[in-house]
Amino acid sequence: MKADRILLSHGSGGRLSHQLIKDLLVPTFDNPLLNRLDDGAIFQTNATRLVMTTDSYVVDPIFFPGGDIGKLAVSGTVNDLAVMGATPRYLSLGLLIEEGFLLEDLRRILDSIRKTCQQAGVEIVTGDTKVVPRGSLDKIFINTSGVGEIPEGLELSGRIQPGDRIIINGTIGDHGTTILAQREGLNMDTPLQSDCAPLNDLIASLRPFAGEIRLMRDPTRGGVATTLNEFVEGAPVGIDLYEEKLPFRQEVRALCEILGIDPLFLANEGKVILVVSARISEQVLATLREQPLGQEATVIGEVTADHPGRVVLETNLGTRRILDMLTGEQLPRIC
Repeated sequence: MKADRILLSHGSGGRLSHQLIKDLLVPTFDNPLLNRLDDGAIFQTNATRLVMTTDSYVVDPIFFPGGDIGKLAVSGTVNDLAVMGATPRYLSLGLLIEEGFLLEDLRRILDSIRKTCQQAGVEIVTGDTKVVPRGSLDKIFINTSGVGEIPEGLELSGRIQPGDRIIINGTIGDHGTTILAQREGLNMDTPLQSDCAPLNDLIASLRPFAGEIRLMRDPTRGGVATTLNEFVEGAPVGIDLYEEKLPFRQEVRALCEILGIDPLFLANEGKVILVVSARISEQVLATLREQPLGQEATVIGEVTADHPGRVVLETNLGTRRILDMLTGEQLPRIC
């Protein structure tokens, strides 16, 4: 790391985040479970394989179309467990609350957490609350940790191969553009809405194909482009992504074009990217499309032996460009 101070970009989920983790955090706490850098740690107790994950949520605004910080916290942690092949079971809940925060808003957030837990079939079994002086943080921060159980016999290979298909369960960039529009007071003719949702039921429907599902990830911070780069980082394969196949809502595309922002780097909170063998890709698509959160599932790319370690976008103009990890923070175009 060349910077001598932490920057906002270190929390963007992009290249600086990866450098912070690999250059500082992993060497400090070096161990086999951590060094895999998965969305959760897989470990075994007796005959049971468990997954543990944790995440913190600092979204602004805390209430937005399609969700709120409470729904986001539960969904994000549930999804991190689900993409590891686990059935989510138990969550912890840590609340950091600014002095002066409205009790009415706290009740609203807690009710949202309760409803999302019921939807996902998980329970809050422990937690902690801290109140800090006014101005020490922005309203409320939430940390959730989760534990899930991997069903016996379920195994994701983790080894992507040329010819494998890249599938996403729906439209890209919905959450990121919704938060941006709310934060900046931008009004669209068609209201934007976050895709925030727990995906464990949708992902569980794919268990019959587990042997030929290579990888699953939820493309949150850093977006689709950064997640795909993580798949091929240091690997002997690359990914071809097809612009004509990328699913965007019209209002998402319009807002990103106005602001000069690439939606492939925007956060998603109700999406999963899968790498599956070509042989079962159509069956996986059909299964996803039977689920409420998978009706717009589509193949968006393919693993290739060409350009190893790179993600290359084939544009609608017939050109090709390299998609790198998110570097820094995306800013609206100003000139």
